Amino acid sequence: MDLKFNNSRKYISITVPSKTQTMSPHIKSIDDIVVLGINLSRFNKLTQFFICVAGVFVFYLIYGYLQELIFSVEGFKPYGWYLTLVQFAFYSIFGLIELQIIQDKRRRIPGKTYMIIAFLTVGTMGLSNTSLGYLNYPTQVIFKCCKLIPVMLGGVFIQGKRYNVADVSAAVCMSLGLIWFTLADSTIAPNFNLTGVILISLALCADAVIGNVQEKAMKLHNASNSEMVLYSYSIGFVYILLGLTCTSGLGPAVTFCSKNLMRTYGYAFLFSLTGYFGISFVLALIKNFGALLAVTVTTGRKAMTIVLSFIFFAKPFTFQYIWSGLLVVLGIFLNVYSKNKDKIKLPSIYDLINKTVEVKKSRTLAQTV
Repeated sequence: MDLKFNNSRKYISITVPSKTQTMSPHIKSIDDIVVLGINLSRFNKLTQFFICVAGVFVFYLIYGYLQELIFSVEGFKPYGWYLTLVQFAFYSIFGLIELQIIQDKRRRIPGKTYMIIAFLTVGTMGLSNTSLGYLNYPTQVIFKCCKLIPVMLGGVFIQGKRYNVADVSAAVCMSLGLIWFTLADSTIAPNFNLTGVILISLALCADAVIGNVQEKAMKLHNASNSEMVLYSYSIGFVYILLGLTCTSGLGPAVTFCSKNLMRTYGYAFLFSLTGYFGISFVLALIKNFGALLAVTVTTGRKAMTIVLSFIFFAKPFTFQYIWSGLLVVLGIFLNVYSKNKDKIKLPSIYDLINKTVEVKKSRTLAQTV
């Protein structure tokens, strides 16, 4: 905005910049949806949603395959935290590169908020990676599908919340499914260990919190996906590095990986690259469609990952996996239904009876005619 003063007539001339002129990058990017440097704003909402869903499924299915492939390397299982350190380093580099591509390079979210998000991210990914040293991959994934349980427990004991019948039924179905799946795994899996259950449960608690914290921070400060990834993972990298240094876990991990460069760092690079692409689409879903829908999409992806895990990696199988998995899926459906009752209208028993009677009447009438 330009202000011009004339001494003789004493008037003010105000010039408003046109839309094509460069204003504040913060104002320009309010309505922009940028994923991996590509602006999705030119597409309609439905197309944006399907692009994000496709990105989540494609990249995270490859991510899951590579994650299980890395832990299939003999002797690698004790180094889950070091894999997370390498993963965070790659994520930080990828985020820095993407941030250089976009016009607005300012940090908008406060540093204290990023420290909290980084801590939760370390807990989610570090504990999740480490749990694979003790659990089958499908068991780990089925636990990650049940994020609702710690969310509801926290709501009851911390905030004193009350939940409806659908939410409670969802939690019960998920809990029973988890117990059944875990019992099946402990019966037939040779590498089952209760430590893995504890680790993935703690990861689940952190994961239950992080989605809402990210959604609130990104919408409040209108931050880009690349900014969120760069600062949360770079701070998380420092956390893990300090932890490994203090516990003397860094040296043995570096020695082991240096002997298997391609099968460790090579896989870790591809694992991190697909994970980075996937998290970019997840953040776009959270920012534009909300944490609930994002969780629903990622849960569907996890179900597909379990199927692919049994196809590509030899492991013991029992039909209890199927029944317990279906219970978890039922719990997920009830949770989604509870949050979208106005949009999802299920027929009542009375409506079903009336519809059955009408069908029988129409058949009788057709036969008489």
